[in-house]
Amino acid sequence: MTDANETSLTPVTARSGTAGTPGEPLVVLSDVNKHFGELHVLKDINLTVSRGEVVVVIGPSGSGKSTLCRAINRLEPIDSGTITIDGSHLPEEGKELARLRADVGMVFQSFNLFAHKSILENVTLGPIKAKGVRSADAKKRAMELLDRVGVANQAGKHPAQLSGGQQQRVAIARALAMQPKVMLFDEPTSALDPEMITEVLDVMTALAKEGMTMVVVTHEMGFARKAADRVVFMDAGQIVEESTPEEFFTNPKSHRAQDFLSKLLSH
Repeated sequence: MTDANETSLTPVTARSGTAGTPGEPLVVLSDVNKHFGELHVLKDINLTVSRGEVVVVIGPSGSGKSTLCRAINRLEPIDSGTITIDGSHLPEEGKELARLRADVGMVFQSFNLFAHKSILENVTLGPIKAKGVRSADAKKRAMELLDRVGVANQAGKHPAQLSGGQQQRVAIARALAMQPKVMLFDEPTSALDPEMITEVLDVMTALAKEGMTMVVVTHEMGFARKAADRVVFMDAGQIVEESTPEEFFTNPKSHRAQDFLSKLLSH
């Protein structure tokens, strides 16, 4: 089931919401800390993601990767430090937070589609409700995006009628419909059967090639090697190491990264 190969993407303005100079800072985390009770899950995190950059975050389970991803749009509030998106600080709550969140697309491991709405309705709901886009314009844009991720022929169906891989591609289209400045992916393939993983990664790789700014938490090392500009390795709530994929996978500097990679390669 590799109709995702239809994603030899004609540029459908993945970056239409991303006016600015490629390479300038877009997402900046400074001295970010987060606790869950006694557990210190993010420890003095400093990370800058530049416009047009693809940053892949990897590490063992429990290292803080998903919490880091969710903190970027304040799905997880932080205890201290600052996070800015395109120069604006993340507000605590209210309309300003909603407005800033609209600039940050999020794709979860569990799709999070509205079960009672059609695929087309899932993709048009955000632009119509949050951005005041006219229904006809939202539908036109949605169909372009669904075509782009290879599921336009499923527009009238409901999520339960689609495979997991198809649902995740709809989730990507839904996030893109808001014309975000950055896309966050939190383990987007971990709930999928192996044959469905490739079709989702194909869409993500195509987005990366277009220049979409992306932060991707994943266990898919092949994707990290192929699509990332930078690999960030986390362990025990800290960023232990960051470098290019080539450098990280061929010459990891920290013992923790060396141990992590050796366990992967031994399976």
